[in-house]
Amino acid sequence: MDEARISEIVESVIRNINAKENKKQLGVFDTMSDALDAVNKAYKQFRSYSVEQREKMITEIRKLILDEAEEMARLGVEETGMGRVTDKTIKHQLVANKTPGTEDLCPRVYTGDDGMTLIEMAPFGVIGSITPSTNPSETVLCNSIGMIAGGNAVVFNPHPNACRVANYAVDLVNRGILAAGGPENLVVSVKKPTHESSNEMMNSPIVRMLVATGGPGVVRALLSSGKKAIGAGAGNPPVIVDDTADIAKAAADIVNGASFDNNLPCIAEKECFAFDNIADELIAGMIKAGAYLIKGEQIESLKKVCLIEKDGKYVINKKWVGRDASKFLKEIGIDADPKLIICETEEMHPFVQVEMMMPVLAIVRVKNIDEAIDMAVRAEHGNRHSAHIHSKNIDHLTRFARAVETTIFVKNAPSYAGIGAGGEGHTTFTIAGPTGEGLTSARSFTRQRRCVLVDGLHIV
Repeated sequence: MDEARISEIVESVIRNINAKENKKQLGVFDTMSDALDAVNKAYKQFRSYSVEQREKMITEIRKLILDEAEEMARLGVEETGMGRVTDKTIKHQLVANKTPGTEDLCPRVYTGDDGMTLIEMAPFGVIGSITPSTNPSETVLCNSIGMIAGGNAVVFNPHPNACRVANYAVDLVNRGILAAGGPENLVVSVKKPTHESSNEMMNSPIVRMLVATGGPGVVRALLSSGKKAIGAGAGNPPVIVDDTADIAKAAADIVNGASFDNNLPCIAEKECFAFDNIADELIAGMIKAGAYLIKGEQIESLKKVCLIEKDGKYVINKKWVGRDASKFLKEIGIDADPKLIICETEEMHPFVQVEMMMPVLAIVRVKNIDEAIDMAVRAEHGNRHSAHIHSKNIDHLTRFARAVETTIFVKNAPSYAGIGAGGEGHTTFTIAGPTGEGLTSARSFTRQRRCVLVDGLHIV
């Protein structure tokens, strides 16, 4: 191919990229004030829409997500530098296929000698939502489906480092709504989200409910807002493997779960506690399943890449969150491309105690189930987010579940089974442990209304 033809192709690609960047995105505004005014107007229109019309909008949104899942996955990796396109594509497909819609709004009826009482789930109104950089478009889409199903409108303040892909998702949702005959700007966002735009959203009288998916700081801010708030906070999920487990399966499941999207999901296995008498077999199985074992000085070298010492404590090096395992190994002089990096450490090693969101898994040998549970509960730090175990001993399963008290507890499967990927139940990317809603869905974004009719419609 000659140079003129190559130049023509390059110029064409650049034109297409610029066209996408400059295209007016539906629901995306220059300022939070404009976004709030638009979404408030849309909500007033939306109040007259039926539940059937809501479901038609959601159906169109699901179709668009499936059509554009890979494009959003690529944009997410390109913008944030985190995760893997193939895994992010699966996450978008999971949102489209397993996020509940209006069927989640189950009314209740009580009848008796004094008549009938009906309880229905009603919208809050305009919901303000803060979304993370780890699952940016997935969270926007999942929240939008659930909130619209509940009869609400939504204003997003995305993470600044992932606003391009988050706003792509906002535009997609609005395209689906309009295709089904819904109002303009039912879901809105800002082009360049900031701390100030977040505060404006949280303090606006238009916003009646707040939902945040992120770290403990943003959850604390929501809970002090004086409004109904749903907060999805941090986790550091442990996984236990005892000597009754199917070791080969446990090894493969843990590698698959801990490496999925480079360990970005908050539910993913972050540290492993293995019975000493099966630890060697487990490690061999992990290597066979695509993990790479590092030892000795290699562990210390990797620690300097992953973590930063600050005020006597280790914190994550944010530049390395969600990066490929091969890049970590290259940094310490190893040429390999595994799914996951594994290493043996003691309980108090920072690889065990710090939630890193990197494809690095520390393995700690334990003597028995008592020691495993004690260490796992300490490592989870009381977040009550997620925990996992591989065992065929019912007593071990039960004791760990009771001790750790997590929102999600997965037995004998990869961690992602806990959000419906290969496991039963719906999916979500807002897991509200701190405020107690658990795996949020349409019902989470509604309020109860009770209608009482005395001495009527009781026909028995």
